[in-house]
Amino acid sequence: MKRPNILLLYTDQQRWDAVGVNGNPHIKTPNLDRLARQGLNFDHYFIQNPVCMPSRISFLSGQYPSTLGITHMGVPVPQDTVTLPVLLQKSGYVTANIGKLHFLPHANRDHREPHPDYGFTHLQISDEPGCYEDAYRAWVRLKSPDQLDNVSVGLPPLTEIYNKAVGIRDSVVHPEERFPKEPIPFRGRSDVTQTAFVADQTMEFIERHKDQNWFCIAGFYSPHSPWVAPQEFIDLYDPATLPIPQYPEDVNKQRAKKDDFSDDTLRKAKQGYYAMVSEVDSHVGHILDKLDELGLAEDTLVVFTSDHGEWLGEHLRYGKSYPAFDPVSRVPFIVRWPNAIRTPGVTVSRIIEGVDFAPTVLESAGIQAPPRMQGHSLTPYFAGKETGKEEIALTEQNGWKNIRTPDYRYICWENGKELLFDLAKDSAEYHDVADDPAYATVLADMRKLLLQRVIGMERPLPRIWGY
Repeated sequence: MKRPNILLLYTDQQRWDAVGVNGNPHIKTPNLDRLARQGLNFDHYFIQNPVCMPSRISFLSGQYPSTLGITHMGVPVPQDTVTLPVLLQKSGYVTANIGKLHFLPHANRDHREPHPDYGFTHLQISDEPGCYEDAYRAWVRLKSPDQLDNVSVGLPPLTEIYNKAVGIRDSVVHPEERFPKEPIPFRGRSDVTQTAFVADQTMEFIERHKDQNWFCIAGFYSPHSPWVAPQEFIDLYDPATLPIPQYPEDVNKQRAKKDDFSDDTLRKAKQGYYAMVSEVDSHVGHILDKLDELGLAEDTLVVFTSDHGEWLGEHLRYGKSYPAFDPVSRVPFIVRWPNAIRTPGVTVSRIIEGVDFAPTVLESAGIQAPPRMQGHSLTPYFAGKETGKEEIALTEQNGWKNIRTPDYRYICWENGKELLFDLAKDSAEYHDVADDPAYATVLADMRKLLLQRVIGMERPLPRIWGY
């Protein structure tokens, strides 16, 4: 079989149910739904860390965050890390990242400086829309310089501190309020958003390298807050028709005291979030059409996924992070490869993990996965089979670990604190049953599963010979 091209459509902060194919009748994602009909939809896919940087390097290295020593934000990825693009490049692939990569902290550096390559032969990095002098601004300056003052979504607080400390005076106008809980119409033309930039440059890269084997990441910032989208995508949604989370009575009483969680605010937040997803979906459609136009669709392995999810008001929270329940740890994972997937249109509901992505790509390309990789190839699913891997997903951060099975979620802190949720009775994970005597056996079983997973994750340095 011919080696495939590999296209990773990678969003930021998109929860698993923010695509129509996963049973959401309110969100409009016709192109992602089409991708699922033409491929496989994995609806129980879990990431390994609930924030951007650790999740992304885990995903692109096939190793758990704790193995990499990167379990929280702000840790630069060592330049000698063996990433998927390093391995693909060594086997002849042209490798690209366009848009968000987030292997380096981005608030305290000059984005005009060359970025470490991490195995990419082509880099156009834009970790946040319009905040920095980066590849996105360079593209806007070339395409429509009159739009530069319209593209920023607002400076991260630490960027303001850094700019003042080192004397950077940015000529671009930034909005003052960064995270309002409502949709924000994009101030410029629809064709100069960061999502449009990623799609445009992805298509240009694919066309330029259509006669070579390539691996390309289209790194969309959306639907990460602030919820900024062109007005036409905001107008797709009437907030009055959007449902709000179903809270237990005790949580509803707390909600009544918080302005950010009123029915109106929850619906407006969802409107903005869904608008950003729909903008991405529209541009995904353009990229898929480009593959068809170039005659590359049959030979291209396309994967759509995200680095983590979004609370979106559930558990009276917005954003991500601990304790990484399903809204945060479970994200979409759609795979299309016409030359290899025997029965398209199938939804696979077995639990899989982010670390499974890199071994899957390598096996699809006929490349050996290094022994330090910790995931399992998903290629048996392409032929309608199963991997035989036990259905456990691990999500971890500094000081705690979390395992998800089909029936339970178990969380353990370094101080011994434990949480246990019975997903058959409490799918929204509001009622901790760790102290319920009726679950004593389940609790013991989950402790054992976590211990087995931690032991199985060990990757000692290789021996060079017998002693």
